[in-house]
Amino acid sequence: MTALLWLRRDLRLHDLPALLAAHESDGDVLPAFVADPTLLASAGPVRRAHLAAALGALDASYDGALVVRVGRPETEVPALVREIGAASVHVSRESTPYGRRRDRRVERALGDVPLVATGTPYAVGPGLVRKADGAPFQVFTPFSRVWREHGWPSPAPVPARLAWHRTVESAPLPWDEDPATAVVPTGEAAARARWEEFLEDDLADYDRNRDRPDLDATSQMSVHLKNGTIHPRTMLADIAAHPAGRSEGARRFVAELCWREFYADVLWHRPDSAWDDLRDDLRGMAYEDPAGAAAAPVRAWQEGRTGYPFVDAGMRQLLTEGWMHNRVRMVVASFLVKDLHVWWPHGARYFLEHLRDGDIASNNHGWQWVAGTGTDAAPYFRVFNPVTQGERYDPEGVYVRRYVPELAHIPGVAVHQPWRVPDGLDHGYPERIVDHASERAEALGRYEAARATRPAGVRRSASTS
Repeated sequence: MTALLWLRRDLRLHDLPALLAAHESDGDVLPAFVADPTLLASAGPVRRAHLAAALGALDASYDGALVVRVGRPETEVPALVREIGAASVHVSRESTPYGRRRDRRVERALGDVPLVATGTPYAVGPGLVRKADGAPFQVFTPFSRVWREHGWPSPAPVPARLAWHRTVESAPLPWDEDPATAVVPTGEAAARARWEEFLEDDLADYDRNRDRPDLDATSQMSVHLKNGTIHPRTMLADIAAHPAGRSEGARRFVAELCWREFYADVLWHRPDSAWDDLRDDLRGMAYEDPAGAAAAPVRAWQEGRTGYPFVDAGMRQLLTEGWMHNRVRMVVASFLVKDLHVWWPHGARYFLEHLRDGDIASNNHGWQWVAGTGTDAAPYFRVFNPVTQGERYDPEGVYVRRYVPELAHIPGVAVHQPWRVPDGLDHGYPERIVDHASERAEALGRYEAARATRPAGVRRSASTS
């Protein structure tokens, strides 16, 4: 019997439970990817190039059997089922709001053909880690403790017999980006190579170096996790078996994987939090209109021309590489929300458009953590100082000079305050668009006013996706 393996965020051969389930029918399997226009609409050229590269690598590892179709999944998946006479459709269970709605539509369109969900893109499936009373967690630390206690299965083996179905033609991808333009090598073999390099060179010291964007000390596995060219369960098994697996660096790295799983779990229980404040405390917060008076400052933020070098280096890295160091992500997010007073979904949407690792759960809840409307109970009054953050985490100015060539002439830590250097702004770098101290005071004033009023009413919403 033929089975259809519908791939989404699981573009790999190894450790793929859905592939095992598809082969249990003792027939052949057609692996397929549907280029969904709804999802592609939010993906910029860098993410599309990485996706194309990952699909090309997957096709090679599947011996050329991968089929690509373009269109709405509720139309394309049933059409493929009819074309090959599939008895079942196999997927990794989806957890995002859009993915869950999409799968329900596909399931209805399939009629009597079952949609079989096996495994997820996470070590522990969203919704499985709960408090003793069955309620979901909204705070990371207790979630992480129960997540570790819950544990996860060993990586799934590759089926002993791979029998691919080969009677169906593939469609070209619906975009022009060349896979060769992907900024980092992409695909399962590339993910494995990068992961092994990180294990050997950087895992043991990860806790000490992870906040330093001037160093190549992070795993940069986020794009591979995004496309599913490696599974976090594989990574956790490798850490446990590695000599450095008991180091503080390994413990800290596992915690970062857990943050990814925590945000996916929060989104599972609260799908409205994809584009709305998780907590209602600041529903009455006054924000600037990014299409109105704040348009010019927001454009300067997007282009990396705020006059704050650490912020601008991060935004330029985003535009050139489709990636940004996590410490810098927090600083640039704080600048948009706290210095320019713009509601976080506007920044989250811009990030998703440009990030090669754009993941709605991690991205949007990370933005809310900075904005003080998400899972962190402390928080709106945490305002990142773009100067002191740069001086602390880029102490020699290496990161700034790498992405802001107008400041290449300023040595050392002085690059973070070029306005204090006699010729600091002589090479085209802009003046500061705002005074951070004044805008911090303004942000805290708005915060106090919002907490005092706490109005009821209709939620703001940036999207229904």
